[in-house]
Amino acid sequence: MARLPSGAYLDIFETLDSTSMEARRRAPLGEPGPRWFIALRQIAGYGRQGRAWRQATGDFAGTLAFKPQAAASVLGQISFIAALAVASALDEYVEPEKLALKWPNDILINGAKAAGILLEHIDGDGGALLAVGIGVNIVSAPSDVAYPTARLVDHTERPPSPADLAAHIDHHFWAYMKDWRANGFANIRQLWLTRARGIGETITVRLPNEELSGVFEGIDESGALILQSGAEKRIISAGDVFF
Repeated sequence: MARLPSGAYLDIFETLDSTSMEARRRAPLGEPGPRWFIALRQIAGYGRQGRAWRQATGDFAGTLAFKPQAAASVLGQISFIAALAVASALDEYVEPEKLALKWPNDILINGAKAAGILLEHIDGDGGALLAVGIGVNIVSAPSDVAYPTARLVDHTERPPSPADLAAHIDHHFWAYMKDWRANGFANIRQLWLTRARGIGETITVRLPNEELSGVFEGIDESGALILQSGAEKRIISAGDVFF
């Protein structure tokens, strides 16, 4: 077990079913975190709505578990913090102009999905934890998925190891968290919008029971997507965006 400069612990496993499942298994032990769970090989990873997240050995599969020390009503904003942290970490390997953020929680390279984020709440003996699951395509890019994918090795001559990438993400994550805790969501929101893809463009948003098209106007103070669909302005808290 290693410890990062932030104070977060770093546990690296050869194989796990899921790093988020490991975080959930460890929660009853009362560990307050922050603690990273990294799998060099993850065989049952999952993303939003339980969708399978397939990765190869050499990709990044990690979950950061910690006590958020914030009201439940604002915890969703941490997904934007995590997205900024991943993008900032990838800036060290990929030209920043190739990177963009896709609402609500994806990171794109040249318009293709290279990373995703999943927030989960975990009840532990030491109190409630937030698990921030992060997957980054370093060496593989699945082809049989709904959205185009990218892998880091096609865009850098020096791809990071999972441990090195965890350290970079951790550094940026806690810097953004410090800003958020001191100043609220406004600055994080603006930083996210600066890197977001599709602002002012026509997009499609798939919801459980309908599909909407309209102009992506940004995100509101809670992180919900603002869509101008014809004469109607829709505020969307969850959905899948397509450009």
